[in-house]
Amino acid sequence: MFYPCLVVDHDDTVVNSTATVHYPCFVQYCGEYFPGYHCTLEHYFVQNFHPGVVSFFRDEVGMDEARMKHEQAYWNAYVQDHVPQVYPGMAEILWEQKRRGGRLCVISHSYSKNILRDYRENGLPEPDMVFGWEMPAERRKPKPDALYEIMDAYGYKPSELLMLDDLKPGYDMARACGVPFAAAGWANDIPEIEGFMRQNCDRYFKTVAELAAYLFD
Repeated sequence: MFYPCLVVDHDDTVVNSTATVHYPCFVQYCGEYFPGYHCTLEHYFVQNFHPGVVSFFRDEVGMDEARMKHEQAYWNAYVQDHVPQVYPGMAEILWEQKRRGGRLCVISHSYSKNILRDYRENGLPEPDMVFGWEMPAERRKPKPDALYEIMDAYGYKPSELLMLDDLKPGYDMARACGVPFAAAGWANDIPEIEGFMRQNCDRYFKTVAELAAYLFD
């Protein structure tokens, strides 16, 4: 099944970043500014899955608006020196998408500049469009604005896109505008996340190889 436009999330979909970059940064930040708060990597995954990072930081960790901005700056400085590695097999998928004349777009909660840095450092093809955390909050994933912008820019119908994401905000975004959604299940083995994705998504792929076989074999 070849889709003219492959829309991918970044963290834990293309690169292995939560376990190796974002969670260690969060632990380090809490150790300095919220020493009474502790959580496991699994809990961090679940909270990012639902209700999402903003609600997680505000309602559970106890960050106010000013502290969230401070944490965001802290995290952004941290990731400048920590480049996550692409999942084995993902580079081949992205290059094959481009080789066949398809488009590649990224919709993520990371900053676009960091996404493009990760693509360069991992030898990945340059995306056609990137939508990152710098988007206004009212237009940011899970809002469907970026998908509509992609469709408007290239004249695609919803069925000509496939959105690939590991978390519920991506699923919510695709559902809002009728775009097929595939779940990337290779970042973790958390039953709560896998169960929801298997039950609700158009496709669920536990391995990168399964995704490649679906797209191109």
